Amino acid sequence: MGRWNGSRTTRVRAPAPLAGEMPVLIEPQLATLVERHPGEGDWSYEIKFDGYRMLARIERGAVKLVTRNGHDWTERMPRLRAALEALTADTAWIDGEAVVLDATGKPDFNALQNAFDRRSTANIVLFVFDLLWLNGTDIRDQPLRGRRALLQNLMTSVESPLLRYSDDFAEDPTSLVASACKMQLEGIIGKRADAPYRSGRSNDWIKLKCNLRQEFVIGGFSRLKGAKSGVRSLLLGVYEQDGTLRYAGHVAPHLTPTRSAGFSKRAQALLQIQPAFYNAPEPERDREFHWLAPDMVAEVSFLEWTPNGEVRHPVFHALREDKPARAVTEEKVVDDPRAGHIGSTRERPGPRGTVIVGDIKISNPQRVMDQASGRAKLDIVRYYDAIAEWALPYLQARPLALVRAPDGIAGELFFQKHSERVRIPAVEELPVSVYPGHKPLLVANTADALVGLAQMSVVEIHSWNGIAPDLAHPDRVIFDLDPDPALPWSAMLEAASLVKVVLDELGLRSFAKTSGGKGFHIVVPLTRPQGWEEVKLFSQAVAQHMTRVVPQRFSAVLGPKNRVGKIFIDYLRNGRSASTVAAFSVRARPGMAVSMPISWDELKDVTSGDQWTMAQAVHRQRTLAADPWEGYWRTRQGITAAMRRAVGMKR
Repeated sequence: MGRWNGSRTTRVRAPAPLAGEMPVLIEPQLATLVERHPGEGDWSYEIKFDGYRMLARIERGAVKLVTRNGHDWTERMPRLRAALEALTADTAWIDGEAVVLDATGKPDFNALQNAFDRRSTANIVLFVFDLLWLNGTDIRDQPLRGRRALLQNLMTSVESPLLRYSDDFAEDPTSLVASACKMQLEGIIGKRADAPYRSGRSNDWIKLKCNLRQEFVIGGFSRLKGAKSGVRSLLLGVYEQDGTLRYAGHVAPHLTPTRSAGFSKRAQALLQIQPAFYNAPEPERDREFHWLAPDMVAEVSFLEWTPNGEVRHPVFHALREDKPARAVTEEKVVDDPRAGHIGSTRERPGPRGTVIVGDIKISNPQRVMDQASGRAKLDIVRYYDAIAEWALPYLQARPLALVRAPDGIAGELFFQKHSERVRIPAVEELPVSVYPGHKPLLVANTADALVGLAQMSVVEIHSWNGIAPDLAHPDRVIFDLDPDPALPWSAMLEAASLVKVVLDELGLRSFAKTSGGKGFHIVVPLTRPQGWEEVKLFSQAVAQHMTRVVPQRFSAVLGPKNRVGKIFIDYLRNGRSASTVAAFSVRARPGMAVSMPISWDELKDVTSGDQWTMAQAVHRQRTLAADPWEGYWRTRQGITAAMRRAVGMKR
């Protein structure tokens, strides 16, 4: 990682003073949590210190130390104040992080808390990383590079070991994160070197962490039933955008006797009868809950968020006094639009410029697959790896048809159903017996299989309407709504709604997804064993029924001339060996949108068939409160004689 203290530099002349008074308070700039570092742009990277954010205001020898929430902590750190008073600046605002270093020189958050608890703050160090005001001049609009040059110059006069310049590092950020994690640091901070200082959270500052870690509101605690004292776990929460407090799980606290006594005293004053959570957990048989007014804050690290919005494998770190409970929200991981790719925790460098994801070696990872978006082969690999947990249930044991783009989507595209001459890594072949008389069919049942497909330059994944080993009976019907390009999008929304209404009237539950292209796919799961011909004829009858009911809107005849001003209901995808692009598949079209499952309640908010990019799809799945296709796997239905009669079939 290199050293932490900056080297001495030549003196940089500060800009000429401008009129205006120095502000009493400045709200700090905050970083956005991202999965991967940006692939382009002018960025610098620093250590993410495990401490308290602290800004120093200097005015004619008077120093004030201010927390990120605007609290004056000057009297708590007299030695640090004295060190700042020695700086050769008439007026200044300096941004930094207060830490206590352990014997190995690493920040120790618990030691920092103990220092404040014991009022023994002589060893608190301030790592400074930004300069916002200097000698009467507001320099926040200057690029970060220039502000840090002035700060580094200012630090040449420092003799105290309590003030240190936070170095930035030139190494590859992926290597920096790996080194930070190996050293058991929290992570790194990336900053746009050409950007001004802007209070509040933005994408100009990003953080890449070794583990997920953030603050939580303490909305209560549990203890064993009948116990008069003690805390079994803290009940954690985060505020939603509408101001309500969401229960987010629980964590066992590890408090020193002194802090435990302090917590008990504060908790006693905050006790209340009703929970502050809108989704409070149900009481447990061996524990009782004690509800608190949401005032205290805990810092917790954890493995990940569960789909229902709770933390998995949490670890308690500390109670926080420097952050208000009301400001605590879920710190969402963002795939920065500048990053150009989605991160993978299973990724590591390989030999000769390759990358290894899971157990698959990715060759030519930087080959551009789409000139319009700049997406590379590795971006597709990372996407399929990230989306696997949601995509695989709809691909399990289902024969595939693949669209490969060895030279990118602007080159020649190949449609492939079998292994041909080259085996696809981790992709399995079905026994010939499940589809006699044909070459073995391919299935992708694991995340490595999806990565293997992307390694072979597969962009689109299409799948059958049947599942092995029973390929004699389809398990779904799909209606592909393909519009005349001249139609407005509102016509597509209306068409999808009309098809749903007809299916509802027939007694068939349906589910919708965007095609990733121009329209929608409406999926009807089937559980009754019915043959391919029967299902295909029924889907054709439904399409023809729609054209009779709304002839000005629908066509059931293939060909562009038959859908002028109309929407073609493509039922031909319901024959044996026919396929449809799979849920979550990327499309081999400029922009590389994906086919995205949606709920019917969301339909009115969908703006196009290619609304979701790869990055947006992963972010959506990770942040959804509920599965848009909730109930899909519990649906039990088949095509009945009454349904066939309702759409005009004679048998």
